[in-house]
Amino acid sequence: MVSVLNTVDTGHEDMIHDAEMDYYGLRLATCSSDNSIKIFDLKNGTQSLVADLKGHVGPVWQVTWAHPKFGNLLASCSYDRKVIIWKELGEWTKIYEHNGHDSSVNSVAWAPHEFGLILACGSSDGSVSILINNGDTWDTQKITNAHSIGCNAVSWCPAIEPSFDASGTQRNGPIKRLATGGCDNLVKIWKEEGDRWIEEDKLEAHSDWVRDVAWAPAVGPSKAALASCSQDRRVIVWTSNDYTSWTPTILNVFDDVIWNVSWSLTGGILAVSGGDNKVSLWRENTEGQWICISETNKGQGNLNNTDQRAL
Repeated sequence: MVSVLNTVDTGHEDMIHDAEMDYYGLRLATCSSDNSIKIFDLKNGTQSLVADLKGHVGPVWQVTWAHPKFGNLLASCSYDRKVIIWKELGEWTKIYEHNGHDSSVNSVAWAPHEFGLILACGSSDGSVSILINNGDTWDTQKITNAHSIGCNAVSWCPAIEPSFDASGTQRNGPIKRLATGGCDNLVKIWKEEGDRWIEEDKLEAHSDWVRDVAWAPAVGPSKAALASCSQDRRVIVWTSNDYTSWTPTILNVFDDVIWNVSWSLTGGILAVSGGDNKVSLWRENTEGQWICISETNKGQGNLNNTDQRAL
């Protein structure tokens, strides 16, 4: 069973929508419908509030830590249509604010650090923004009409090492890829070509809004895995050996809406949480079947209930 190592009293005054540990597992960032973001130091089972960040004027849906090579850096997104990037410079400071969306921004994700400091943002206006840091400035690329009605989730493909042919000639370098999930019941995969993003694949298997997508850590140059979850109560694991054809496997049909999926660092275990107020861990066996290896109930209310994001 999953065991509770620590319980953090956040002091938030409304529903918490996201809670993310930093790269080293020493800090926790939380965000809430009280419009705030809080950062805690976690040491020896104790907690201390490091920062209470005020910058949004609506519920904050998601926070995400950048790789530590860029310093202590955090991005947040909100119903107020903003994306804010925060950095610890002695004190936590807002270093950039993106106002390029016409509706709620529901998801933010940093690209693999090998590509530099790049942030993807998915919005209820149906578009995805790509924010690229160039020193003191941020450039923006945009995927317009990524999903009809709205985009709920974004996730980056790991940076795959270049491949080589028999003569040792490099075939290709790492390719930037994104997965997105939307209110059109679709999972889409996007690939960067030059300064444009093209739709590489459209994955159809869900029958209701896709709430989260999570690209598994790289397990090899020619093996990819992607998890998606939906209001149809299903979690699907998509696999591909060539990034062209994708095979869906229904991990399970749950009793309630599934809001979040998240992979372990090695990609071997998938965590699932949803409206049934349970967190379950799943592992694929040698026969290709996904088996629940642990399940726990926690507290009252709805885990990561973010159904208001796309309103």
